[in-house]
Amino acid sequence: MNGANNHKLKVFTGRANRTLAENIARHLGVTLGNLNLGNFPDGETSVRIDEDVRGRDVFIVQPTCSPVNENLMELLVILDAFKRASPARITAVIPYYGYARQDRKDMGRVPISAKLVADLLTTAGANRVLCLDLHAAQIQGFFNIPVDHLYAVKEITTHVRTLGIPPEDLVVLSTDEGNVKKALLYQRRLGGQIAVVDKRRSSAEETRAAHLLGAPVENKTVIVFDDMISTASSMINAVRTARDHNAKKVYVCATHGLLVGPAVDRLREVGVEQITVTDSIPLSQEKLDRLPNIKVISVAPLLANAIQRIHGNESVSGLFLDDSK
Repeated sequence: MNGANNHKLKVFTGRANRTLAENIARHLGVTLGNLNLGNFPDGETSVRIDEDVRGRDVFIVQPTCSPVNENLMELLVILDAFKRASPARITAVIPYYGYARQDRKDMGRVPISAKLVADLLTTAGANRVLCLDLHAAQIQGFFNIPVDHLYAVKEITTHVRTLGIPPEDLVVLSTDEGNVKKALLYQRRLGGQIAVVDKRRSSAEETRAAHLLGAPVENKTVIVFDDMISTASSMINAVRTARDHNAKKVYVCATHGLLVGPAVDRLREVGVEQITVTDSIPLSQEKLDRLPNIKVISVAPLLANAIQRIHGNESVSGLFLDDSK
């Protein structure tokens, strides 16, 4: 990917997912920029840019995953440091966008935190944002700067095809009605039929499945798709619903593997054939060891391709509009 303009392209990273940033830089044929990150004795974030970035096209890789507030604040301080260093443009590359679940007022006296984060990123100095599989696509409208929203559909479906599941044996299962549109993206590329779990939420952390709508799953191979696995409550309910309806095999796929709280224990106990996530969020070795059936797919080539196109002022739409194959 060594383009003629790469002398002006610089990629930096916070501490949230350095491995992903290194892989992105490798695909771009550049080295990571020199950024000195630390903490003052009271815990405040310390940032110093250790090279000249005047007139550069700067990309900062930082998912706002757990610890969310710490990683978000670090990103904001990094953005402010670059804003004061006179680059030509600053793009925040946020493979996982924290606070995305609070995207509307669904009851009285609650915040719209996804909008707040958008405002903070813009005020801090971001001229552009590059995201991956936002929990709610309408978050793009919360920004008054350009947002490129990528999907990991191609990367995940490419892996699923290697499993050798015949389309006539496949049912794509959506974890709830709100996730049907995303599930359809996978079903169009993989074939098979689609079903939906009629989910009832009992709290912010817990859900309970009620019914299965759509195609029958009896003696079928079921793949459950979602944008994230947090506590795994929705996933586990979907898996159990499929099993209750006599599914032959069940696979689980998601872009963001948060795997917080009881998620690892739940996924171990439910015993799915395989769990597929991307490296948008770093997984600890302890989690990887406890989930031997987990498969991590890299989205570094996808993000690197998008960065190269943005840097070259080329269209990025081809990376996320083609959901037909």
